Amino acid sequence: MAKERVVLAFSGGLDTSFCAKYLAQEKDLEVYAATVQTGGFSDEELAQIQRRAKDVGCADFIILDETQEFYQKCIRYLVYGNVLRNNTYPLSVSAERVFQAMAVVKYARKIGAKYIAHGSTGAGNDQVRFDIVFQIMAPDIEIITPIRDLKLSRESEIEYLKKAGIQADWKKAKYSINQGLWGTSVGGVETLTSDGILPEEAYPSQLEETNPIQITLHFEKGELVGLDNLRDEPVRMIRQLHQVAKKYAIGRGVHVGDTIIGIKGRVGFEAAAPLIIIKAHHLLEKHTLTKWQMYWKDYIANTYGMMLHEGQYLEPVMRSFEVFLESTQVYVSGSVKVKLAPYFFEVLGCQSKHDLMSSRFGSYGEMNRTWSGEDVKGFTKILGNQTSIFYQVNGLVQK
Repeated sequence: MAKERVVLAFSGGLDTSFCAKYLAQEKDLEVYAATVQTGGFSDEELAQIQRRAKDVGCADFIILDETQEFYQKCIRYLVYGNVLRNNTYPLSVSAERVFQAMAVVKYARKIGAKYIAHGSTGAGNDQVRFDIVFQIMAPDIEIITPIRDLKLSRESEIEYLKKAGIQADWKKAKYSINQGLWGTSVGGVETLTSDGILPEEAYPSQLEETNPIQITLHFEKGELVGLDNLRDEPVRMIRQLHQVAKKYAIGRGVHVGDTIIGIKGRVGFEAAAPLIIIKAHHLLEKHTLTKWQMYWKDYIANTYGMMLHEGQYLEPVMRSFEVFLESTQVYVSGSVKVKLAPYFFEVLGCQSKHDLMSSRFGSYGEMNRTWSGEDVKGFTKILGNQTSIFYQVNGLVQK
């Protein structure tokens, strides 16, 4: 009798390696490992993941490339909204989890799998992100979560795999690293406490360059389309910027936030390209958008980022937010100069034909060209009229 099929969202790390072996050995299932490429894996790394899938006994392995889908349907809206969770974290992992989950569901449908599995623990956000997509898109497919259900520690997973004869450099398993087009998260023992500091070697990129340089980013309607003299589509430009900036060990940080399940959590991250793009884009918007566009966009973008972070990408209101965010980008085109130096970057200035700071209307604090002093006197009187009445009626004016 043929075994039942389970599709496992497979990264090749410790947790999913354990799941693959456990599902095959303990649950007697035919494991179909699916690695979803969201832009973070090199060809060499994908080949290594495929070898790991074979080593842990997967019946089949597939790479599902969702990079362009991820950019078109998610990342560009994060740029439009300058989304940083708690003003710190560019949603490097939380953004991509939904797209990984949706790709896994489609594949499970394709091969007629009875089960879907993921390697999330019971103490983090990813379990909710995966589960909510699976439940919405495939309510008839049962979800299996060995790490969560068995309440396993990383040490017990390593011991299980060793007993099963799986050989690997388990020292590297000290840190849980998730990488994608929009950055890399780093979790480890240091992030489990409030004052732990990740060591230098925990980050994927190390300092290689010490001489500062200046680069120019080119945007068209809010999207990155060029770096210095190179022009290409946004995904390639994000990768190119990452290659340049990572040599300066830029984009490191530790995010502290409220998890979906109600506890506080910490995670390290490295996201050089996302942080540079967001800050450069934000400066360009300051020059090209009106104050009310900026005001409402900040509010909507913050809500969009929060809901995406908490796995609510499929909620219909998210499509409404996206329409608004995209509509604000019509005139967000131009170039932004950025300085790169070891461990930090600085946004220097921008140029745009849509710059609302145009000197032909006036120069702030210097010269007015399209209004008079009398205009300002009248405007100021009307602007303060209601408050003036309030103070006089209530006897608050000092005489």
